[in-house]
Formats: sequence, C-alpha cells, structure tokens
Amino acid sequence: MIRLAQGEPAWPAVEEIVRRALAEDIGPGDVTSELSIPPEARAHGEMTAKQDGVLAGIEVAAECFRQLDQQVIFTIAAKDGHEFRCKDTIACVSGNARSLLAAERVALNLVQRLSGVATLTRQYVRAIEGTGARIVDTRKTTPGLRLLEKAAVLAGGGQNHRFALYDGILIKDNHIAVAGGVASAVTSIRQRASHLLRIEVEATNLDEVAEALDARADIIMLDNMDIAMMREAVRIVAGRALTEASGNVSLETVREIAETGVDLISVGKLTHSAPAVDISLNLRIA
Repeated sequence: MIRLAQGEPAWPAVEEIVRRALAEDIGPGDVTSELSIPPEARAHGEMTAKQDGVLAGIEVAAECFRQLDQQVIFTIAAKDGHEFRCKDTIACVSGNARSLLAAERVALNLVQRLSGVATLTRQYVRAIEGTGARIVDTRKTTPGLRLLEKAAVLAGGGQNHRFALYDGILIKDNHIAVAGGVASAVTSIRQRASHLLRIEVEATNLDEVAEALDARADIIMLDNMDIAMMREAVRIVAGRALTEASGNVSLETVREIAETGVDLISVGKLTHSAPAVDISLNLRIA
C-alpha cells in the first residue's frame, strides 16, 4: 500500500492518477490491438529490469492492469524498496492480450519513473551514511505525480519534506520581503497557525540565521551557503533549531555538506532530475 511519511493511506488518490493516465494513453481505444489481435487471445510475460536499481511503484503498475481488466493476474516478485539487478524479474502478468497491451505503456512509464526516483534517493542516502544527516525531498515534483514520487523517495530510504503548501510552514525570501522581516512573519504565523505546525525560515547568511533564531524558528534552512558558512551556522544554532541544507546539492557534494553537522539535506534532484530505470515487459502468446 502506498503511504507517505504522515502514514495516511493514499490508495484512492493513486487510483485516480492511474485512471487519468490510462485515459490519456488509450482514449476511445487501442486501435492497433483491436485491429490485429483476436478479442479472445491470451498472453503472459515478465516485467524485467534492464539495469540495476531500486524498485518503486510496482503496486501502481499492478493497478494499471487491474483497472483495465480485473481478470488479469499480476504477480509481484519484489516489493518497493527492493534492490534489483539487471535481468531480474520484478513481476509476471497474464490475461487477455488486448488488456495487457493497452495497459503496458502506462504501467512501465510509472514503474520506470518511480524506480528512478527511488534509485537516485538510495544513492544519496548511501553517500551520507554515518553522518547523522537525513536526505529529504522537495516540492519540485512532476505535476500530478507528487504523491507517487514522494512515496518513491521513501522507498529509496529518504524522507519527505512537507507534501504541499498546506501542511508545513516555510518562510522564504519573498515571504520575508512582503511580511516586513523574519520577526514580523514568524510572529504573525505563531498567532494564527496550529501549534502542530513547525515553522521553518530560510536564511542565506549568518545574520539571517541569527534573526531566525531570535524569532524562535523551529527549523532554519541554510540556503545556498558554502561549506564554511554552513559549518559556522550549525555552530551558532547549537541545537536550538533543526538545520536544513538546501541548494546546489549533488552526489559529489552531499557528503561534505552532511559533515558540517546539518540535520537535514533537501535535494530537488530526487524528483526533478531522476533518470528513469530501464524496465521492459515481454509478452508471449499463452
């Protein structure tokens, strides 16, 4: 079952994402299959990895076939979060040939995309092992696929930042400019927001870090700071708030960033730049 860090079941939303994706791809019908494949024809095949990776979205792929034809049998060979190798079978499918062909592309698109997110996330998580820092995602997701991509981050061993604008407070530079400063923005929010919502403030230099601390921010985002400034910011904060490194994070730099002592490292690349994992579905007449 697809879940987010908050633990809320998300399957109804997954069903709607799949429904929209199938409608986009199939429209009024798969003309190629309808004109070339007998309606009673049956087929079976395997979903096979063509490179190493971390699996995510396999239940979503199964839902693609289920929505088109509940008689299709989709057998999952590995769960989300599983590390697979090239040529591994991750699922088997059998049923009406037309149904399998109609659902094939959407199912593969989703599992390839989501496994790409999980695979890249696992690489970042491994790169900072032993430092105490945590890798978190951002809102830089594919429109309409945020739910699935954030679930894929979890499958890769990362953690979720806020899901959307409604479930977390992040005071960025434009908020500060319009609200009249960090203190004014934080004070206004504390007077109106639920006590359950933590307040994060973006800081680009040490003066802004001090200002965020004075305003009693719960989390301070160290935005685009160099390593020396980040390390000094962590020293100044001294555990009075969580620190989050953000901006210009790559696999080459993430270890050094983690070693500054920050608590969190947010990485937009997890969702906006993850390459899809190559996975194929090879069908045969049953």
